[in-house]
Amino acid sequence: MKQLSLSVLLALLLLNLAVAQESSDSTAAALAEARALISAGNAAAAITKLQSLSQPDDPRAVQLLGVAYYHGNDHVRAIERLSAALDKLPKDGPAWRETVQLLGLSHYILSHMAEAIPFLEQTRAWLPNNNELTFALGMASVHARQPVRAREAFGRMFRVAPDSPAAHLLTAQMMFRVEMEELANAELKKAIEKDPRLPQAHYLLGQIAIYNGRFDEGIALMEKELAVNPGNANAHYKIGDALTRQLKWDEAIAALQKSVWLNPFYSGPYILLGKSYLKKREFAPAEGMLKRAIQYDPNNKSAHYLLAQVYQQTGRPEDAKREFAVAEKLQGSAEQPEK
Repeated sequence: MKQLSLSVLLALLLLNLAVAQESSDSTAAALAEARALISAGNAAAAITKLQSLSQPDDPRAVQLLGVAYYHGNDHVRAIERLSAALDKLPKDGPAWRETVQLLGLSHYILSHMAEAIPFLEQTRAWLPNNNELTFALGMASVHARQPVRAREAFGRMFRVAPDSPAAHLLTAQMMFRVEMEELANAELKKAIEKDPRLPQAHYLLGQIAIYNGRFDEGIALMEKELAVNPGNANAHYKIGDALTRQLKWDEAIAALQKSVWLNPFYSGPYILLGKSYLKKREFAPAEGMLKRAIQYDPNNKSAHYLLAQVYQQTGRPEDAKREFAVAEKLQGSAEQPEK
């Protein structure tokens, strides 16, 4: 009887092992199919497949479901699943690394900058030259007001030393694009301290000053930029812009002419030239400049509006009416919400 019981127990054990093996094989096949669906761009089908598994708590399934949610642009659910799987996966294995990477990017996409940084930092170990991840780390550090880490990331991305003048300049440019002017100013001043003749540094400081209405300061900074790089068309343009805001039309014209001579394919200086000539009641050059602006930027409402004023003041009411209508239509289009 005892021998019979042992035989029964052994049979049951073998049966359980077979069932477990069959279940494992079935899960592995389902995971492979789900992975193929994700790779084919069908994240929704992969999610459905993974949610129907007989063992949905398998860490591999939880992790892959997080991957599917990430590729389906559901980053909240992606973070939930990936976070649940992370500590249950073999550390430094392919799935673990993928999880760390996607957690960093998901937090970044959701603007959870402080949460994104630790994950993005870890990806450096196996993807040190991945520009997408390095950029995300740099921008997350900017938003988290961590300039040292940001500068290290951008320095690595652009292949310059993190404490170099160039790294300070690059970091300032990234800060400026997200309107973090205080931090950008600090980085630019450090760049200039290390290299007073660094191209673009004075230009960016001048741009910030002009944007904030400090026109004399901005003009002086732009002139310092031109002392380093006299061929900087944008610096001449910004000086002209500041001078038009100060109603110094003759000085503005001189600066703007230099800008268009250096770069004749940008509409901005032509518009300001047209405005300056119009204010001086020099209608023929005003008309010529504004028509040139429209040639390069047909949808610029300011150019059409100023040209309408030229026509109005030179006794061409029908032409003025046409240009006012174009400007009004463009204004309306600009105010329409995106669908």
